[in-house]
Amino acid sequence: MRPIRWLGLGVVTLIVLIACSSLPALDDRSDSFAYPVSVTQSTAIGQSIADEVAAHPQQSGILTLPQAQDAFAARLLLASAAERSLDVQYYIWRNDKTGQLLMQSLYDAAQRGVRVRLLIDDLNSGPIEDKLVALNQHASIEVRLFNPFAIRGPRSLGFITDFARANRRMHNKSFTADNQVTIIGGRNVGDDYFSGADGVLFADLDALAIGEVVTDVSTDFDGFWNSQSAYPLELLTSPVSSAQKASTIATLFENEEAATLFMQSIQDRELFNQMLDGEVPLEWAQTRMVSDDPRKALGTVDEDQLLTYALRDIMGKPEASIYLVSPYFVPTLTGVETLEEMAARGVEIHILTNSFAATDVAIVHSGYAKWRQRLLQSGIRIYEMRPSVVEPDNGNPDIPRFASSASSLHAKTFAIDGERVFIGSFNFDPRSAALNTELGFVIESETLAQQTADIFASEVPFNAYELRLAPSGRMYWLERNPGHHQRHDTEPDSTLLQRASVRFFSWLPIDWLL
Repeated sequence: MRPIRWLGLGVVTLIVLIACSSLPALDDRSDSFAYPVSVTQSTAIGQSIADEVAAHPQQSGILTLPQAQDAFAARLLLASAAERSLDVQYYIWRNDKTGQLLMQSLYDAAQRGVRVRLLIDDLNSGPIEDKLVALNQHASIEVRLFNPFAIRGPRSLGFITDFARANRRMHNKSFTADNQVTIIGGRNVGDDYFSGADGVLFADLDALAIGEVVTDVSTDFDGFWNSQSAYPLELLTSPVSSAQKASTIATLFENEEAATLFMQSIQDRELFNQMLDGEVPLEWAQTRMVSDDPRKALGTVDEDQLLTYALRDIMGKPEASIYLVSPYFVPTLTGVETLEEMAARGVEIHILTNSFAATDVAIVHSGYAKWRQRLLQSGIRIYEMRPSVVEPDNGNPDIPRFASSASSLHAKTFAIDGERVFIGSFNFDPRSAALNTELGFVIESETLAQQTADIFASEVPFNAYELRLAPSGRMYWLERNPGHHQRHDTEPDSTLLQRASVRFFSWLPIDWLL
């Protein structure tokens, strides 16, 4: 009888959890908005870029940030230079060296009187919740959690009690200073995103922007900040005493030796010094922000308010070429048929995604692998990134060896017809299309589009497996190395059991979850 008794207790507990899992009302929450550009033009950042912005009306100055430490340095410099506001929005913020350093920079800015608004998706906020509570009690910092879990314990319980809502996450990433400069792209905040070594191809990609598009990003941030899914942290957690707050804030500064070494490496960067000297080379181009309406997280948004709708409208119908980079590529039958139709019209299509050995979400690979042969038969060229040979920064074992950008590929970008480039957070999978909210730029730049094509021509073949079809129709993987090529007739660096698992999951109707 004991198992039955425990089962009954479990059912009762689950019923109680469901009954208690309601979120607080937002009736007393105050809306806030980005400071107008007319107000922040007088800041140091505003004055430093004023002449260039005035010389390029209706355009934005873009700096791509493919190197991890450059991307971190750019954020750190914006935080230290801000005078009026920092609006910061992320899906993941890790409790590690770079996560704490960047959080420290937000605290330092608040100490100078800068208004800090920090919006974090709640799925991964648990490890930093104590620090967020301490920061939120600063007079100049406000923290909100997006689509929070009413049960503050294991997040898995939230999926049990309210799966339809909990399965929708805010995947946006943006970092905006004084409504004058912004950074968007694929990187979250953490060592596995910022401590990567140079030369890891397409490890990740961000874009720093000044000019017209910055206001669009700020307006989009306001929409999320004031949405029905953004909950002030104090409604979900208990305040801490002054002593606890001071103790928690002190932990941001405690790893002084490691932080000093890392900061020294940042200060040696060429881009870091160019930024300090105001000599950053920018690509000026018409740039449009595309994003999902925050109501997507509630499942109550119309199609014309989705990022995918805006992308189709801006990109039009590709006529010559597509170079696509996505770490999680799950095209589904509809996507495959669309790609086949374009290939049949003579559009040259190149796709770079993760190999099984490089991906950090193996089940997603099953939603892609089943379409490979069909895409190859249409003349589409497919490359799968090989696992990175770069070791974690300073041999730090705390950096996950195969966590997203720590291993190889986490960038989300594509170039169309040698004219337009997308950079953002959008993966080419059903989750990005239908469940998560996303953000990105469409940049009308032949220069950036050509850079993407050049990388596919000169670097991708030597850093990724190229998938090919033998005369028999069987698929194989071509690995190019200096002085020799190697052919793999089965999925590289995989076991028979792993391949069987991929095949099994590919049969299940779960693409919509991937």
